Amino acid sequence: MYNLFEDEDDIFQGSPKSKFLDIVFNANRDLVHNELERLMTRMAAMELMLQEAHGEDKIDRVLQTMQFERADEIDMMAKNLYIISVGNVLTQNE
Repeated sequence: MYNLFEDEDDIFQGSPKSKFLDIVFNANRDLVHNELERLMTRMAAMELMLQEAHGEDKIDRVLQTMQFERADEIDMMAKNLYIISVGNVLTQNE
C-alpha cells in the first residue's frame, strides 16, 4: 500500500520517486536526457513484447489486470527503477 507520508519516514528525507524527480529537474540536462531516452527505449521494447504476446488491442487490459493483481510488486519494482535511474545519472555526473 502506498504511504502518503513516505518522505517523512525515510531516513534519507525522500522517497526514491522524489529523489528521481529532484535529479531529473536539477541534474545535467544531457545526462537526464540520456537516461530518459534509455527508459523510453526499454519501455518501447516492452510494449512490443506485450503486443506480440497479447495483441495490440489487449495491452491496456493486461496492464490494468496486472496493476490490480500485483500492485505491491509493481510498487517495489517502480521504486527500484527510480533508484537505478538516479544511480545512472549520478554515476555519469562524476
